[in-house]
Amino acid sequence: MHASQPLRVPVGPDAHRWRTFRAEKTLVVAARTVTSTVRVLECLPTLVRDDSRVSVVFAYDPTSAFSDGVLQLLHDAGCRVMPWEQLGRISPDLIVTASENIDVPDGDCPVLVLPHGVGFQKLVPDSRSARERLSGLVPDALLEAGRAWLAVSHPDQEEQLLAAHPKTAGRTLPVGDPCFDELLAGMRQRAVFRKDLGVEDGRRLVLISSTWKDTSLIGQDPELPARLLAALPYDEYRVALVGHPNISASHGSWQVRTLQTAARDAGLLLVPPVHAWRPALVAADVVIGDHGSVTLYGACLDIPVLLAAFGTDAVPGTAAFDLARLAPRLDPRADLAEQVEEAVRAHTPNRYSPVAERAFADPGQAHARLRSALYRLMELPEPAAAAPYAPPLSGADIDTVPCRSWWVSTVVSTDESGPVTTVRRHPAPVSGAVEEGADTFAHLACAEDEPDRRLAESASVIVRQGGAPTAVGALRWIADTLERFPGCLLTAVALHTGSVLVGLRDGRVVEATSTGPAADPGLAAAVVYACLRAGQQPADALVTLRIGAARTEDVALRLRAAGHSG
Repeated sequence: MHASQPLRVPVGPDAHRWRTFRAEKTLVVAARTVTSTVRVLECLPTLVRDDSRVSVVFAYDPTSAFSDGVLQLLHDAGCRVMPWEQLGRISPDLIVTASENIDVPDGDCPVLVLPHGVGFQKLVPDSRSARERLSGLVPDALLEAGRAWLAVSHPDQEEQLLAAHPKTAGRTLPVGDPCFDELLAGMRQRAVFRKDLGVEDGRRLVLISSTWKDTSLIGQDPELPARLLAALPYDEYRVALVGHPNISASHGSWQVRTLQTAARDAGLLLVPPVHAWRPALVAADVVIGDHGSVTLYGACLDIPVLLAAFGTDAVPGTAAFDLARLAPRLDPRADLAEQVEEAVRAHTPNRYSPVAERAFADPGQAHARLRSALYRLMELPEPAAAAPYAPPLSGADIDTVPCRSWWVSTVVSTDESGPVTTVRRHPAPVSGAVEEGADTFAHLACAEDEPDRRLAESASVIVRQGGAPTAVGALRWIADTLERFPGCLLTAVALHTGSVLVGLRDGRVVEATSTGPAADPGLAAAVVYACLRAGQQPADALVTLRIGAARTEDVALRLRAAGHSG
């Protein structure tokens, strides 16, 4: 996909012959990287909504090392895209970009530069030299020409820029951070996002956030997602990974997926680096991150944070450095599950308020202020409509690979109400076998479609994840599966009624009915397996099922009569 042909509409020399809308002003969005382009795509629609006076067109600059994916992003959004060289042949009224490293043609139209992260907190390689530069700082030529305007989210950033580069004097616009305002507004949708991500029934979502470069979390420790999944009980946690778009732009999404194969097989939510990271962050219970903006956004949303990396490319005296002083560090050699638990347990409300106050001035005002600045620079009266507000976040559209195998530990005990079975599952693709103890039994459970045949053929329990529409079909599947997997002791399949049928090697079939929300054949099979190992009969019994620390259910077990299919 390319943008080499000049556009005729809406900015060509004879565009008036073909256009539908008689726009008064032309706003050009300079699109250079995925990160910067996404930021404009997310905030611009609410700023120019319902205003036919403004024609918006996107100019694609392919010169960045991270330009891969930009054109696809623009075309997926339905944008009109012109090649960069055409920009010098038209007369836009305003250029808007979230990429400071652009080389705009000579002219007199203003250039509004939005931040594509939180402030000016990182040093990045300078594409024009072998040195590093402050991220967010535009070329001298734009500043000297008096064309550049830098949007900042806090007055402290104006002082920082002035100290680092005196030519920015008088060229900043304190508008706030539209992305942070959208995240704050999105907190009202948190329950919806958690449901979309499968984080219900007492589960917690651990979000791993990594910026780019070799100083980042994923650059320092690419195996961390797999180790976290191995350490955290499957029924109590979900783990998501949000990587900076520059990672996939430089290495390719194929490489990222391939490096996380075991983690994805264990249930990792590999979050697309464009829009989906925002609902995923809002849904998170804890963020494990680095010096990138997503980690900082999470802290400012009052989410517990653990820092697993903090690169030397972070800029001292910024909000990111303030966070580094306040947030606990993750020790990769210590018990990961205990550190996550402690981060949640020890977190106090408003712990990171000083960081948020340093990063964002007047939250909730960014879109209104940004619209005012936009129209002032275009020399166009602002619309009479009410001031814009932060638009709602779209849902997290994440393509996940279901986990298909687990090492399962079960502990059988009793309390005043009767027998109790405590179950904990860990994804087998990233975990070792569970050791048995005096009161602990262990087994391997696999879905029938587990691709690793070595695991499937070694499993004590085989489950059908999709369920069966009828009891007759379920009984047929049980018999067939016991024959196909001669090494397994139990098979389990859910029925549309909400119960689970567990087939034993000796021909018995146990029906398990739970008070929980959705029948999970793996959990029902674990209860039956534990009863058998403990020498108890899995018939006419009411067992309390404790799923780690996440939730408690009652499971009724009854032995189905031979040949009974109703």
